[in-house]
Amino acid sequence: MPPAAAIVDAHHHVWDLTVRPQPFLDSAAALAPLRRSFLLQELAPQATAAGVTATVVVQTVTEPGETPELLTLAATEPLVAAVVGWTDLAAPSVADALGELAALPGGERLSGVRHPLLTEPDPDWLERADVGRGLSALAAVGLTFDLVLPPSKLPAAVRAAAGVPDLRFVLDHLGNVAVRPRPDPAWAAAFTALARLPNTVCKLSGIFSVPAPAGEPGSGGDPDRSIAHLRPYLDLALDSFGPDRLMFGSDWPVCTLGASYPDVVTAAVALTGTLSSAERAAILADTARAVYGIRG
Repeated sequence: MPPAAAIVDAHHHVWDLTVRPQPFLDSAAALAPLRRSFLLQELAPQATAAGVTATVVVQTVTEPGETPELLTLAATEPLVAAVVGWTDLAAPSVADALGELAALPGGERLSGVRHPLLTEPDPDWLERADVGRGLSALAAVGLTFDLVLPPSKLPAAVRAAAGVPDLRFVLDHLGNVAVRPRPDPAWAAAFTALARLPNTVCKLSGIFSVPAPAGEPGSGGDPDRSIAHLRPYLDLALDSFGPDRLMFGSDWPVCTLGASYPDVVTAAVALTGTLSSAERAAILADTARAVYGIRG
């Protein structure tokens, strides 16, 4: 059961395949169950039942039309409290583009920008001078930058975050680490290096639907969905970032490849169950409110 305090889901998506395709869905056969539309009308009742009172919707495509649609969603749907959108950070006119987004209906809900480095063809994108100017433009207007990247790009993220100290960098999905019985040492070293920078925070997202490895507690279809295999990752994240720089995100609907939305929220609540009430409140709601400017 959810705790008495409200939960903020700091990371989910929506997409309508009748409006635009989602090219990433064609990148792997395992993504076949996601090749349909996922709308807020499907998520909202599940979120409410799970004790989630506010969410952050995050971009999925690098097309300028998507972010205005997400802002409209935030302006019309009370559940959506913040938007992490997309704009071309390498464009010379990035400051103007950010101003135009802020002026749209729902523009006050624009809290950050994300660029999908998982599919970015330029391996050096994050360290380009023109991108650096775009990151500085985000800092100038008080927006954040979400980092979605493979673990191999974490060292570049460390350099980028150190280079723009006035910008808050948000690491999605613990850097897309592969959840194994023991955390990968290379990932752990880069992860902790990023955490040492005060302008970084991390989302505990993308892991709560990962089943326990075969032979581990919770494997074999345990309906209780044991979260013991996730504890080393929470412990490292707590030691590195602390609860005031950690936040829960469901990664819906991607999480449905492994677990239902209620199960993901239940797993997050269970994993944080041994923490103090203040630490738990930070991870489940307060950090997201502070980072993304969510009121209420």
